[in-house]
Amino acid sequence: MRNFACIPRFRALSTFVFGSALLLVSYNETTAQVVIAPTTPQVGSSNPVSPEPSVPHPEHTKPCTVQLFQNLEFADFNIKSFSYTPPADCPGPWEKVVFSADFTVTAGRQYDRTAKFFLGGVNIYFGTTAEPRAALSPSWHIESDVTDLSALFKSAQTGAANIGNFVGVSNGVLYNGIIYGNAQLEFYPAHGRAHTPKVPDVVIPLQGDSDGTFLNTTTDQLSKTLTLPTNIESAYLDIVAESQSNDEFWFFCVPSDVAGELESCGGTGFRETEVSIDGQPAGVAPVYPWVYTGGGDPSLWEPTPGVQTLNFKPYRVDLTPFAGVLSDGQQHTVAVSVFNAAQGFSVTSTLLLYTDPWKAKVTGGILSNNLTTAPSPPSQENLTTNSSGNTIGTVAVASARQFAISGYVNTSHGRVVTTVNQTMNFLSTQTFNVNGLMDIQDLTQSTTVNAKTTKREGPFVFEEVKTFSYPFTFNYNQTLNADGSVTIPISASQQLLTTDTKSFAGFDYFSEKTSEEVTAQDTENYDTSLNFTGHTGTSSKASYATHNSDGYCYSRTLTSASNALTAYKDGQGCDDDDHGHGHGRE
Repeated sequence: MRNFACIPRFRALSTFVFGSALLLVSYNETTAQVVIAPTTPQVGSSNPVSPEPSVPHPEHTKPCTVQLFQNLEFADFNIKSFSYTPPADCPGPWEKVVFSADFTVTAGRQYDRTAKFFLGGVNIYFGTTAEPRAALSPSWHIESDVTDLSALFKSAQTGAANIGNFVGVSNGVLYNGIIYGNAQLEFYPAHGRAHTPKVPDVVIPLQGDSDGTFLNTTTDQLSKTLTLPTNIESAYLDIVAESQSNDEFWFFCVPSDVAGELESCGGTGFRETEVSIDGQPAGVAPVYPWVYTGGGDPSLWEPTPGVQTLNFKPYRVDLTPFAGVLSDGQQHTVAVSVFNAAQGFSVTSTLLLYTDPWKAKVTGGILSNNLTTAPSPPSQENLTTNSSGNTIGTVAVASARQFAISGYVNTSHGRVVTTVNQTMNFLSTQTFNVNGLMDIQDLTQSTTVNAKTTKREGPFVFEEVKTFSYPFTFNYNQTLNADGSVTIPISASQQLLTTDTKSFAGFDYFSEKTSEEVTAQDTENYDTSLNFTGHTGTSSKASYATHNSDGYCYSRTLTSASNALTAYKDGQGCDDDDHGHGHGRE
């Protein structure tokens, strides 16, 4: 019965396979609309709810709101266009710019869908949608801090909203869940230099105007050849790599030589995003094991979706060592690929550049770079297969990266040398017992990143150290009972743990720590004829906690049972005297 490793839920139109019998159906376009979700969790509700915080909004200034679209309907695979005009009453600079969106899916049957919004080709939102049920029309709200894209918002732009969604009959099954969405930007004017953040001067998308690039293989690339400003001081690349199609459950894949006997996808359970400039390795990024609301067992993710499922956060790669090279006035190609991609990954990427305001042309170059072109992750197989074809044992794959890239730029304020030191370790171990109706696949995966950027400007030394950790477990234990019935206990645990520390001359002046975790369990039950009879023991817990040295603190914990929220508690770990407020309701 296990099918999540081999038969993923397809999203992209190019890979969504409908049966020979396909029928479009009519629907009422005049009554359905976005239903705004409550701002606080609702105990007893099955509506999607996440512990992730909203973006902190400045309280001392009133925003200007630009509505991008309202009640936009997604019932096909056509990309929807919209327009953007900068807010006349808030011309900038802005202390903060917040993107927000509200979604509703009508009750019925529908897959989770990939959602991507673009403005001027720049990706401003990337996530997935919640799956409905016959008695559930899910609604939810998301927010993102897009202040770093301020340069984009200074001029009028054309936008694109891309949520491909099939509505109709396929192989005798009616898919009638229609998605509706609202989206807006809020601009908070900056009053004085103290409230004006330093933001990138140039924002450049690598993808086209209305979609990411789909990478099917290791050699496929999202790339763009550019002639850039000649006064770049620092450069960054924001990346989102979403697994789709055959790669949706990449973390369950195994070495190809044992894929058949383990009933799993091949190629091993390791993926990595790689960045190059003019063909030269320039950085790497981990791939987060996102699980969508239809992943494995949809009951696991209702009402609490997995980590970032509804609103992906990009991973930022520091390309500042290449600032001098990129400023030479020549064309340069920036490219992104996914190691081990196997049909495949939808990838978006945005180049963010800070320029020297007092010098029209800077010079510089690379001092050293020991990043290799590609990883070589070893795999280990410890399997035993008996004469009946039953297989028991473990498979594992590991990767260890350690590199340093150093470069310099001669700026208006002197020579700046930037060095990026990064280690990235990955380990995946899967335990199998494939024995007819006895079928066990237990996954334990970990990804850790330690990234240190050092800037030397004369006698001054600035350092920033960021760490990322992605612990992930998924256990599938299909059991044949003595009476011939089958039970399938399934459990999952996702975590995202980060720290950020900034220092000057050896003294820390900022630190932040964030943790997010979702755990869920469910048991699927089948009778002796393998007819599904229902779920038991369905429950989940989701938590998010963050605090920093500036005094900001937030925490929220959610618990659910039988696919309904049972309790939530805010403010745990945030002392009122130090961090502000919190409240709980149980």
